[in-house]
Amino acid sequence: MTMMQSSTDALAPPAQQTLRVEAWLDPVVDEVGYDPRSAYVETYWLPVLGPSTTWLLRRLAAHLEEWPDGLELDLEELARALGLGERFGPNAPFARTLKRCVDFQMAEWRSEALAVRRHLPPLARRHLRRLPESLQNRHALETEAAQPTTVSDRLRLHGRRLALSLLDYGEDRAAVEQQLMRWAFPPVLASECAAWAALEHSRRASSQAGHPAGKGGSARTGLRAPTAMPTAAQADARIETRIAPRPPT
Repeated sequence: MTMMQSSTDALAPPAQQTLRVEAWLDPVVDEVGYDPRSAYVETYWLPVLGPSTTWLLRRLAAHLEEWPDGLELDLEELARALGLGERFGPNAPFARTLKRCVDFQMAEWRSEALAVRRHLPPLARRHLRRLPESLQNRHALETEAAQPTTVSDRLRLHGRRLALSLLDYGEDRAAVEQQLMRWAFPPVLASECAAWAALEHSRRASSQAGHPAGKGGSARTGLRAPTAMPTAAQADARIETRIAPRPPT
C-alpha cells in the first residue's frame, strides 16, 4: 500500500507503511548543485538541515542512483536504519525529518510519491547566516576560489583530467570528489571537477556505444574498431576550448 499525505502532513496514518520515492529532476540545480553525499553538503548544509535530514537525503540519493525510475521503501525499516525509531505520526522523529526535507525544498509531495532532489543547491544567503562565522568565512573563500576569474585555467584543467582518469579507473563521482580533496583541491572546485568529469565520462560512453563498431568489431571484416577515447593532448585541447573565456562582443 502506498502512503498518502496532505500538504500539511509529513506522514500518513501508521497503518500505511510504505513510501514511494522518485527523483526530483531540476535541470538548473542538477547542473550547479551538490550530491547529498558530497563534502560541500556535509560541511555547509549539515548545520542548516540537521543530521537526520542530511542522512535521509544521503540515503535516498544512494537509492535513486541505483533505481533512477523510483522505488518504494518500507517506512519502519528506513526509520530504524537511520536511528529514528519506530513511532509514526505528525510528531514522530521520522515524520519531522520528512517534513524538514519538504520545508527546505529538498523534497516535495507529488500525489502518492515523494519527489527528492538528487543534488542540493548552493546555500542561499539566508542559509549562510545560520552558519558559524568560521564556516561563513570558509564558504566565502572557497566559493571565490572556484570562480573562473580567480582559479587558474591550469588548475581547473588539471582537476578535470584527474577526475576523468579516476572515473575511467572505476571510481564513482563521490569517491572522485573525496580523492581530489585529499590532493588539496578546494571542496567547491573538487565538486565542480567531479561533476564535469561525470558528465564527460557519460557522454563518451554513450558516444562509444552508439558507434557502428562500438561493440568491438566490424560486421564485414571482423577487425576491431579503433578506440574512441581521445589522447591526452586531444582531451586537454577539448577542455581548454570549453573553459576558455569568450571574447567580448
